[in-house]
Amino acid sequence: MLECWTMSYATTDERGCGGPRIVEDRVRVVIAEDSVLLREGLTRLLTDRGHEVVAGVGDAEALIKTITELYDQSALPDVVVADVRMPPTHTDEGVRAAVQLRKAHPGLGVLVLSQYVEERYATELLAGSSRGVGYLLKDRVAEVREFVDAVVRVAEGGTALDPEVVAQLLGRSRKQDVLAGLTPREREVLGLMAEGRTNSAIARQLVVSDGAVEKHVSNIFLKLGLAPSDGDHRRVLAVLTYLNS
Repeated sequence: MLECWTMSYATTDERGCGGPRIVEDRVRVVIAEDSVLLREGLTRLLTDRGHEVVAGVGDAEALIKTITELYDQSALPDVVVADVRMPPTHTDEGVRAAVQLRKAHPGLGVLVLSQYVEERYATELLAGSSRGVGYLLKDRVAEVREFVDAVVRVAEGGTALDPEVVAQLLGRSRKQDVLAGLTPREREVLGLMAEGRTNSAIARQLVVSDGAVEKHVSNIFLKLGLAPSDGDHRRVLAVLTYLNS
């Protein structure tokens, strides 16, 4: 039996009981997944937590058509959740549709799901602006709170990257020696930042004080030549833009 969680974006760490609560920041979602069972499961997870699934489709062509129709009706959703591999070839139709939609509708959040870490697809999706983008492994969907939180974060213009995706991107960057100036701890903090975690969440993960994390973050920006920002999302996006450059 799934635990019930309060899914207000500001209180994702609080546990609830007696059934799901309506979120304060309700998001509108379109789901593109060829597996009917998974599509219906995602729909249930989101609607049970107060979000609105405005459409569910089974292939990339239907996804693009649906988004186009919604745009024409001035009813563009906040975020699209799409499988990387979809019919007819089950190769890269989903991510290509996601990239196309991001170009056509820059304000549309896109969260793609994949069975495996496919760095080429992650890089293609992150090309240009990293605002409102996510790449999660399907296993992450089983972690209900993390998945729903990721959907909300991407819908609001944030970033949600699977830790394994981040590890590969950081690994590629290390091969290019662009992170040579960072200490091991700073690289660890950078990886957690790229996942979209707040300073407080990083502190809890590493069992250190918030002040220690703030110092690491300042050092990271200084060493990478990135201007610090008061906005948490801008901070994450700056790091991801650097990794993708």
